[in-house]
This record gives sequence, structure tokens and C-alpha cells, in this order.
Amino acid sequence: MDAHLDWTPGSGRAGLAAAMRAAIRDGRWPPGSVVPSTRALAHDLGLARGTVTRVYADLTAEGYLSTSQGAPTRVATAGAAPLAAWPTPPRPPLSRWTLQPGRPDPGTFPRAAWLAATRRVLQQAPNEVFDYADPRGSPELRAALSAYLGRARGVLADPARIVVCAGFNHGISLLGRALREVGRTETAFEDPSVDRFRDIMAAAGQRVVGVPVDGAGLRVAELASPAVVVTPAHQFPLGVTMAPERRAALAASGALVVEDDYDGEFRYDRNPVGALQALAPERVVHAGTVSKTLAPSLRLAWLVLPRFLVDPVLAAVTASGAHPPMLPQLVLAGLIASGAYDRHIRRRRLEYRARRDRLVAALPAGWTPEGIAAGLHLVLRMPLDHEQRAVAAAGRHSLRLGRLSPMWMGEVADRGGLVIGYGASPGNAFGGALGALEAVLAEVDEGPRREPT
Repeated sequence: MDAHLDWTPGSGRAGLAAAMRAAIRDGRWPPGSVVPSTRALAHDLGLARGTVTRVYADLTAEGYLSTSQGAPTRVATAGAAPLAAWPTPPRPPLSRWTLQPGRPDPGTFPRAAWLAATRRVLQQAPNEVFDYADPRGSPELRAALSAYLGRARGVLADPARIVVCAGFNHGISLLGRALREVGRTETAFEDPSVDRFRDIMAAAGQRVVGVPVDGAGLRVAELASPAVVVTPAHQFPLGVTMAPERRAALAASGALVVEDDYDGEFRYDRNPVGALQALAPERVVHAGTVSKTLAPSLRLAWLVLPRFLVDPVLAAVTASGAHPPMLPQLVLAGLIASGAYDRHIRRRRLEYRARRDRLVAALPAGWTPEGIAAGLHLVLRMPLDHEQRAVAAAGRHSLRLGRLSPMWMGEVADRGGLVIGYGASPGNAFGGALGALEAVLAEVDEGPRREPT
């Protein structure tokens, strides 16, 4: 084994002993750790083995090392006080139940299909895949995505215009930098929307503004920014679908549109809504991810770009220094090409629809859910003080769920609510999570109801 020593060549036996004492006192060689054999250390330092053996004997006599017949030599003492541990921030207490939005059930990851695809990749992939990769991503994955997105989402996706990125957070950061480079320094977001994404775009140099959302989606007539991020198929968090006339108006608005198609595969009560990108491929960025279909930890997402943004986004990829690993890209490409990805999505769609139905049925009388036609979450509107009471009650019942108020960009005094996800809970715990939610809602002082705005 390798072992670093602050040893000066030529210092002999005394210098080596001093360097080893220092390593032990400083905590770099912790108590109980195995030290190199005398033969190995002598070879590494260019010393006679007898010199090293005598040093080990001296340090054993001093109590720094311990030896026993037939076992390796180990550090016997920490010497002086060990290095102080870096303070760890306190973690929030773990909750027994979860109804967090925007997450799939981690227990449904298709392990067998992923393992089989991984084996095929490792058996068949050429050695070049282990070299530095194309910044756009794996050619195999981009070709598979081109076919899949065209077939399943109606996207016009030339592989040369697809860039694979390390999750949607990475993708939106790349877009913020690229838009700044082409002279667009203001980006609008739906109000409400995910505050984390707004922060990332702002950190990339964009001025962030809000555009209201109503029952027909983004109010396109109020859009004045040169770029906008939207969730037209299933608005997050309110769950509305953008009306056809607004989709057409947005595609013709002249703004660069970033279409976040975060859960487009999961529709239950109506036919799937096609991608907005097909209406204006040179003015719409289609962004997708496997965070809802497979697992967030894979950190795999993609951007289907207008031609004028391909080079600026690739420059941003190079500047960011972040690339998703190649092997998961090839495995995902194999899953898509084999049909295993489609089969997994169909199974998950049936399961999540059943969970949605159980959740809606479990809501106490008087609670009206919104956004239930698709996705992995629904919304319960309530005044802000009711939201605060619900969050406190959720803590008492060990339940994690989402809050609506932080997602608004403007005044939130009367815009509280709960964003309840039905994907994240393990299947065998979903009933318990629903029971906890019922208890939470029972504790909330409902007060006067108001109609959603």
C-alpha cells in the first residue's frame, strides 16, 4: 500500500523515524491502520531494509506501532490529539412517510433491465467509449432519443441538435449562459414555478421575471421577455395544461421558449399532449429528463436545441466542465432501443394512476384537488396560515410534503397550499402516507373556502 511521508532523502534512520512519528501524531496515519511492510517501504524510499526494520522496532518500543506474529504492523496510538473533525451541519429529522412532489418511487427502478443493458454495453462497447467523450453526449443515446422523442412526444429532434446534460439543473444553467452569450439577458418564468430553477438561471447571468398562470396556462399576452421557461403539458406546480390557442401564440411570440417536459409521459384522463417544440423548432428548446421515469440520481437529461443555440450551449458545456458519465448514457440508449424503457413507463403510468385515484379518494370532504389529470402530484389550495398549520401538523405526523407558497414570485399572502406527490412513497408505505395526510388535514383549521384563482 502507498503511504505518504514528509521524509527528506539522506536524513537516514533518524529522519525516517521522525517522519513516521509526525504522520502518527498528526492523525494522517490513524490508530489501527496498517503501515507498509518493511520491504515495501524500503523499496519505495530507496533505503536498506535493515534500516527500515530498525526504525519499526524503535517506534514499536516507543508505543507508536504494534506488531504480532503473522499479522501486519499497525499504528498503535494516535500520538497527539487527532485533527478536529470538520463540523457537519445538522440534518433534518427523517420522516416516516413521504408525499414529496416531483419524485418517483425509488423502489421501482428497473434493476434487472438496467443490469442486462449494462452487461450488453460492457460486452459490446468499443474501448473508445472510455476516452474523453463528445460534449454533446453519446451518439448512440442522441440517436435513440431522436427516435423516441419523435415517436412518443412529437418532437422534431435531429441528433445533431441534441445535447445530453447532467440533469435539468445543469441543462438550465447551460441555457442561461448560452442565452447571455447571444444577447438575451432576461428570462421569464411561470408564476408560480420552481424557485430553485429561477435561482440557477439568475446565477447564470439572467434577470428573472414572472408571468402569471391561470386555468389556461401562461398568460402569453403578458410576456415581454426575450426568453421564457414553461411547463405547458402539466404546469408545475398548479397542474394546468396550456390551452391550444396559448400554445400557438407562444410559439409565434418571438421569444425563445424553454419547454420543460418534466413528466410528459404520465397522463391519465386524456390523450397525451404533444410537445410544444413541434410548432416552432427554431424557437423552442425541448428539455427532458429521466428523473421522473427512472431515477433522479442518474443525472441524465437532454436539450433539443434550435440551430442557433447549439454552438453557444456546447461552449457552455465546455466552460462548465460537467458531463454525465458515458456508461449510463449507453445503458439508457440500450433500454430505449430494446423497448424496455417504454415497457417500464407503461407499468409506472398504471401504478401512478392507481395511486392518484387512491389519494383523491382519501381526501376528506371539502378538499378540491387541482392538477390531477397528469404527472406525479396534485395541489390543495388554502390560505397561507392554513398552509403553515398543515406543515406543522405534517411534522408531528412524520410526513414530508411540498408547500405552494415558496413557488410564487409575487405576493403570497393568500396563495398558500400543499403540493402533494404520490410517486415518491415506496409502494408498501403509500397507505401509511395517505393515513398521515388524512390526519394532517383533519388538524388544519379549514376556515372559509375560496375559489382557486
